[in-house]
Amino acid sequence: MKFSESMRKNRDFQYMYDNGSSYANKYLVMITKENNTDKNSIGISVSKKVGNSVIRHHLKRLIKESYRLHEEEFNSGLNIVVIARASAADADYKRIESALLHVASLHKILNKKMDHD
Repeated sequence: MKFSESMRKNRDFQYMYDNGSSYANKYLVMITKENNTDKNSIGISVSKKVGNSVIRHHLKRLIKESYRLHEEEFNSGLNIVVIARASAADADYKRIESALLHVASLHKILNKKMDHD
């Protein structure tokens, strides 16, 4: 992730839950808020309700890779938290990628020239 940094601190996630705007679809919930910098900060959260540690880590990797491959399509200067829903546990890469781009387009944070529908 060349343009983004990872969000790791619990207080950053809590701030986003309290102050960000969220959209969701069947597999993912995305919370965004502007951060007044030229970089994005992305955090990925997968609850224990989704599955065991293997499933949770697999989902995190799928979401992170989907974001990495489409990173230049996202507007910059955003804090983004992606939360996996329980239904995402048995989703494949293409579904996760599609879900990520779908919630990003709902937030209108994708560059106009590369917008996916």
